[in-house]
This record gives sequence, structure tokens and C-alpha cells, in this order.
Amino acid sequence: MKDHELPTDYIPGTFKSENLMNVSRRVFIENGAFLLATFGVCAVAWPDSAPMVSESDPTAVALGYKANASSVDKAKFPQYVPGSSCSKCALYQGAAGAASGPCPLFAGKAVSAQGWCSSYVKKP
Repeated sequence: MKDHELPTDYIPGTFKSENLMNVSRRVFIENGAFLLATFGVCAVAWPDSAPMVSESDPTAVALGYKANASSVDKAKFPQYVPGSSCSKCALYQGAAGAASGPCPLFAGKAVSAQGWCSSYVKKP
């Protein structure tokens, strides 16, 4: 018998690979359901929002970060311009209209959209 020929005793619907395919499909569906449930639990366990950076955080202190831009000490930070805030900064990575978002200067933490720091760079 050649590789491309069916065996002489072949009966349609009884070939062993069809049975293996059904088992594989069943296992795939069971594993897929398990994976979907796992991803759902992970999404609840690890929320998308990062913890907010504290104004007492060493990096925040070094950069003069304030969660509310209107409370910036204008004598200490003369480069502050009223109306500038994290949400208008080129470094801010939060979604438009969000109350907070990530900033690469504070790795793993979120900043207030209304905040400000001395690294402020106006968005183009």
C-alpha cells in the first residue's frame, strides 16, 4: 500500500484519526473555558488602575509634584504657568477625560490629571 492510498478495509466514519479529533476538540473547549475563567479572575484581581503617587513620595518631592496644580508654590517653581496640568503634559499617558493616569516619571503609579510637576512639558 502506498502512502496516499486508503487501506482496503477502510470504512467511512470509523477512521481512528476522527475519534482523536473529537477528543482533541473536547479537550480544547474544556481548556478554553478554563482559560477564559482564569483571565476573568485575573482581571478582577489585578485592576487596570495603578496606585496614586503620593506627594510625599521621594520622586514626587524631588519634582515638586502636587496632585492639585493650583497648590504649586510659584516662588519655588517659577516655571509653573497657571492652567498647566498633568493632563496637558506630553509625558501624561492617561486617557482623555480620565481623573488620573500613568506617567513614566513615576513608574507603576498614577498621577492626578489635575496635578503638576517641574518636568511638565506642554503637549504639542
